Formats: sequence, structure tokens, C-alpha cells
Amino acid sequence: MVTPTVPFSDLSKNSKRVAETLDRVHRLHVKRRDGEDLFITTARHDRDRAETADFAARMLIALVGSDDGNRAVLHALPLVFPWVRHLSQAEMWEFVHDLVDATRDAVDLDVHATLHRVIVEWRATARILADPALTAQLTRALPDEDHGAVIAP
Repeated sequence: MVTPTVPFSDLSKNSKRVAETLDRVHRLHVKRRDGEDLFITTARHDRDRAETADFAARMLIALVGSDDGNRAVLHALPLVFPWVRHLSQAEMWEFVHDLVDATRDAVDLDVHATLHRVIVEWRATARILADPALTAQLTRALPDEDHGAVIAP
């Protein structure tokens, strides 16, 4: 289902219409001119989404707890993330490990940004590995020059 969009200015002008729309669709995209767009949702819909995400995360965590589960996850990985075909077997395992750790953070700590970052970073790695010229450029030996200590950000 497509999430309906309303301008931010409609929230105060037509709050009854907004509430009626939320009763029907459970989620509303609010378009803002001066900031990041918003989503308004019903509490029940938000609880349902959280419960569904929690279930999916716990299922992944449980699967990687056994050899059969690990094989199932590795088998499913290219179907979920087609770009993993550019990763080596060791890199795929590392991705799964990072994915599980970030999923645990999402479930246990309600920190979802880490999971998104892990996927974005591994996809970027696959993009580099898919381009042999770029891979060669980025993996070539560096000169033996010492530029000093790297200062922590």
C-alpha cells in the first residue's frame, strides 16, 4: 500500500481529515519545505511494526546459532542482498556476523541506525569489488612513506 502524503501545513488546517486518513491507512507521510519529512502513525501500527521487526531479528539471530541455520542464512543471503555475489566466502561470513550483531542492537537496544549502516557499508564494499579496476586501485600496496600518527576524530 502506498503511504499517502500531506503537506505539513495541512496538519493544523485539516487535523480531522488527517486523523481520518490515519484511521484508514495507519501511516501518513508529512511533506515539509523547511526540514526533513515526517511520518505520523497510529500507536497500534507502530507496535505492530516493532513486533514484526523484533520477530524477524530474533529469527535471524536464532538461525545463526546452528550449523544448519548458518547454511540456511548463507543460502538466503544472495536472495536478500544480490550484491553479496561479489564478496568472498570469508567476507560473506563477516557480513553475516556484522548483520547479526547490528540486529541484536536493534532488538535489544532499539538502535536501528547500526543495522542500516552495516548494510550500506557492505553494499559499498561489494560495489568496489564488482569493479576490478577500482579494486586494484584501492588494494595496491602503499608507498613505504610514514606520514606520522593518525589523530582520532
